[in-house]
Formats: sequence, C-alpha cells, structure tokens
Amino acid sequence: MQINLARNDDGAPEIFRSIQGEGPMAGRERTFIRLSGCNLHCRWCDTAYTWNWEGSPFAHESGKKYRPAEEMDKLSVAEAAARVLALPAEGVVITGGEPMLQRAALLDLIQALRVGAPGVRIEMETNGSIAPSGALAAMVDLFVVSPKLAHAGNDAALALNSEALAAFAALDQAHFKFVCQTPGDAAAAAAIAAPHNIAPARLSLMPEGVSSAAIRARLPALAEAARAYGFSVSDRLHIHQFGQKRGI
Repeated sequence: MQINLARNDDGAPEIFRSIQGEGPMAGRERTFIRLSGCNLHCRWCDTAYTWNWEGSPFAHESGKKYRPAEEMDKLSVAEAAARVLALPAEGVVITGGEPMLQRAALLDLIQALRVGAPGVRIEMETNGSIAPSGALAAMVDLFVVSPKLAHAGNDAALALNSEALAAFAALDQAHFKFVCQTPGDAAAAAAIAAPHNIAPARLSLMPEGVSSAAIRARLPALAEAARAYGFSVSDRLHIHQFGQKRGI
C-alpha cells in the first residue's frame, strides 16, 4: 500500500525531527511525517502546498497555486515507516494536509512504526471533519483536533461535521485546538464545544499567523479570552524559532 506525502523544498518527502511547536505536547521532540491532500481549503493555511493545486477553484491569501507532481511523493508504507524510524524520537506526529483521508494506509503505517519502535507515542493532527475508525482510534495515543472556524473560509457543513466531532469528543485521547484571529473566536470555539460536552481542559486557542510578530500581536488578547472560558492557550514555538518553513 502507498501513502501520499508532502515534499520538502529539496523535493524529499517531508519527514523530519523537530520540536512540537503547538498544542498539548509543545516543546517535546517529535518526528513528523506530513501527508499530502486535504478536504478543507483554509484561506490562511500554512501548508497550502498539500492541496491548493493548479486549476482548482480554491482561494488562498497567498494567491499561489501548486503542481501535485512537484509537491506530492508516493511512498510505500514500508519505505515511509523506515524513514520515520531513522529519526527516532519519543513520539511520531502524523500531520498534513488531512491525514484522515488516508485512513487505510495509516493503519499499516502505525503498525509498522510500533513494530520498529515499541512504545513510541503516535500522535495525529486532524481538522476533525472525518471520524476515525475504531481500529485507528485504538492505535493513536493523541489526536489534536483542529476544527476550522468561519474565518478559514470553508463550508461549515463540511468543516464542522457534527458526527465526526462527536466521535472525536468521545475519545479520551482527543485534544481540541482552535486557530483564532480575534478574541471573539473564543466564543465560537465554546459554541462548538458545548453540544459535544468537550471540557475546557481539553481545549486550547492558538493565534493564527505565520510570523513571530503576528503571533505575538494576537497572543495577549487571545490569552485573556481563553482564561475567561477556562481554555488553554497555545503558542507556535516553531515559528518563533525557525520562521515559516517546510521540514521544521
């Protein structure tokens, strides 16, 4: 079975070891594997090279389009797993794009990772619009679920799939992270969390931005809004340390 991966600037599959810059595991060393393809098309997405193909109708604030042949690499699951295992860390983060589009391949990939590195933590970043199978949920130690608010520009019926969100909310290992542009987005996040009984301790707000200056400008007011609801606030440490780059 094959798996579709994004590419680094040098054309190699985007598999790298770095610190986790955001969410509940921020600051911990992780090996990342970035998959290509997404069912959502956020206008401010920082990995638009995984989905914003030439000829597609999707709008992105950069105005840039990409060619799948230049941005996507197909590897066998075995080869992808071997490349991940060659960069050992306490945990592996499967990210995208949207990993849940490749659920069948992910089952094989995670099995291979657990054989090669028993005890490794498997973490997955997802937009929360596609529910995991029971088999996949049982193999993942942490889901960081990032439902997209209205400012991302997606169809709400797709981005905020109630059945999928309920499935993630039922998992003890799911943490919810909302990308926010203004403090008012805290109320929107709370309105999504409430009907799914997502406790405030399982939810964090993160400022949208691909520069350290933009993140720092939004963070103080967002932290106040998070405190009012009992939510956590997430920085983007990798942006401060490395800037907006691939493979970091």
